[in-house]
Amino acid sequence: MDFFKNLVTSQLIDVIEWTDDSRNTMVSRYDMNGKEIMMGAQLTVREGQAAVFVNEGQLADVFTPGRYELSTQNMPIMTKLKAWKYGFKSPFKSDLYFVNTRQFTDCKWGTANPVMMRDAEFGMVRIRAFGTYSFRVKDPAQFMREVFGTSSLFTVEGVEGQIKSIVVSGLTDAVAQSKIPALDLAANYTELGQYALQTLNAKVEALGLTLCEFVIENISLPEEVEKAMDKRTSMGVVGDMNQYTQYQAAEAMREAANNPSGNNMAGMGVGMGAAAMMGQMFTQSMNVGQQPQQAAPAAPAAAVAQKSCIACGVGISQTAKFCPECGAKQAVAEKFCTGCGAKLEAGVKFCPECGTKA
Repeated sequence: MDFFKNLVTSQLIDVIEWTDDSRNTMVSRYDMNGKEIMMGAQLTVREGQAAVFVNEGQLADVFTPGRYELSTQNMPIMTKLKAWKYGFKSPFKSDLYFVNTRQFTDCKWGTANPVMMRDAEFGMVRIRAFGTYSFRVKDPAQFMREVFGTSSLFTVEGVEGQIKSIVVSGLTDAVAQSKIPALDLAANYTELGQYALQTLNAKVEALGLTLCEFVIENISLPEEVEKAMDKRTSMGVVGDMNQYTQYQAAEAMREAANNPSGNNMAGMGVGMGAAAMMGQMFTQSMNVGQQPQQAAPAAPAAAVAQKSCIACGVGISQTAKFCPECGAKQAVAEKFCTGCGAKLEAGVKFCPECGTKA
């Protein structure tokens, strides 16, 4: 009798726990070795773990970190699924999975193909980017339903491809919506990474996962754009182009004078040409702002009508009232209308009586 009792007892599992030394295991099915779990067994779930019971393919109870005695109080869903006999003390057949809920860090991502973005300065630009991210299982039950399935072991490699696709797609949307110029992307890696993290988490949570960190290490531009940026940077470093040209001419003269080769005539020609060019530029720079202003041509003197002074006979202006030589008062000639004979006042152009032009 004791033999059969010991035989039955040896087929029951009374202590359940899981330890894992690997760095990439996400889900592991508990190996029962043909045994069955005894009602009242002790279940230990460590920090960074979750235990999930599956009964005949249907997800049942989920246990978070802690120590549990498997009973009807701790397993309400399993109690409803199982037709318990023998006063809830019989062993039960069920699959038990341990889910790793810690962070999986230093996962690499990168754009396999260039990503198109619209830039206000360069127009359509193709960019490449790469970096790292970390994630963990946020909802073990959701992850079991959507991703895991019925495998006995599930590693990070099984979900990395899906996450990378979501990351690259979300980064494209984040770059487009942020409207950061291509020249300023390098200065906004942190802000762009935080913005992308919020956008991406809304997509990966449907898998029961969550992104803990998203880092952009580099965003590279096409070679043509980088060359244009280098030229612009060089122009900014050079500063005044006139002074730079003069400096280059002086350097050419010095190199021509110190040319150790036997072609002295060619060196002299280069030196003379550079000297002439430098002298011309120096003269132009000295004359900038000092160009003599040409005097405006004098307007031709208008013919001034004259009359003779009634006292001394000196020629004076027709409209003068006093002689500038003797000071005699000049008589003002009276004007009459040629149409009606009316007397006209000085300065009028038309007769006020008949309208005839004076």
